[in-house]
Amino acid sequence: MTRAVNVASSTSLALVTPTLGVAAATSIAVSGFVGTASTGAITMPVGTTAERPASPVAGMQRINTTTGYLEVYNGGNWYSAYGVNSPPSVTYLLIAGGGGGSDPNGGGAGGGAGGLLTGTASLSFGTNYSIVIGLGGAGAVAVGNGSNGSNSTAFGLTAIGGGGNISDNGQTGGSGGAAQYAGTVGSGTAGQGNNGGLGFGTGSGVPAYGGGGGGGSGGVGAAGTTAAGGNGGIGSASSITGSSVYYAGGGGGGVYTSGTKGTGGNGGGGNGGGASTKGSNATANTGGGGGGGGTSMGGGNGGSGILIISYATTYSAASSVVGPATLTIVGGYRIYTFTGSGTITF
Repeated sequence: MTRAVNVASSTSLALVTPTLGVAAATSIAVSGFVGTASTGAITMPVGTTAERPASPVAGMQRINTTTGYLEVYNGGNWYSAYGVNSPPSVTYLLIAGGGGGSDPNGGGAGGGAGGLLTGTASLSFGTNYSIVIGLGGAGAVAVGNGSNGSNSTAFGLTAIGGGGNISDNGQTGGSGGAAQYAGTVGSGTAGQGNNGGLGFGTGSGVPAYGGGGGGGSGGVGAAGTTAAGGNGGIGSASSITGSSVYYAGGGGGGVYTSGTKGTGGNGGGGNGGGASTKGSNATANTGGGGGGGGTSMGGGNGGSGILIISYATTYSAASSVVGPATLTIVGGYRIYTFTGSGTITF
């Protein structure tokens, strides 16, 4: 038999002996407490994520057949009440440190950008994930080579550090370092970056040449010419933080005594130097390459790497975060940004 039940707001239902059938269209509002002495179970509403109430109110509970868990609406979002409440996967952006710019006594080569990886990673509940954020490679102090950036690692992934330049030759990296004079360009790593650009000139002390810019994750570095240093390769845009931002631009090439300095690639790459200026440092936490030096002024340092993690706020916050990391919530997503090495547990 189906019966409608009206409960006074001050009533506390500790025990209901008869079995009460309530019509599907009936609502029961109770401001007191409801209890049962039964050893059975209460049947909860059951449905998919798409079948959630159109206008939920705080305190609603239901079994979500899409996730397989009991979920509760807290007034702003649905949260899993029991079972694994960590995200089954996250979207990530992992970038290595960029390469440093060189200076061979004029027209130095731009450093290659750090390797850039983006995608989704599956997670295990309660696992402590180690995160390593690569440092930017050192630029030439005066006359000298530019060092490679260091790798970044997370979730079993490795982003390769950007290439520098040794003895006129660009080094292999996430993105390759540029060449000086007639040296060879550094190669980028497939799926992470591009090649550096060619230099121009025949050797140290030759006027008006430019080293090519280091390759960025979005394009190769440009070659130097008789009048300009090569521009750094453009980086790649990502909207993982809720707005479009460029990362991993290559460093621009320097010039000897005159000419146009190469500009750093969009995404934090440093500009090339000239007769009285060193190559510019890349922007920190972009993985940009350092700018090539001018005339014995030194090259710019590569930019450090970064890790950004994003997942829906329907899942709970990480249970442990260690290291230089920030948490923001944008558009229904939790976004963790690691600017240095650490750990995270979901």
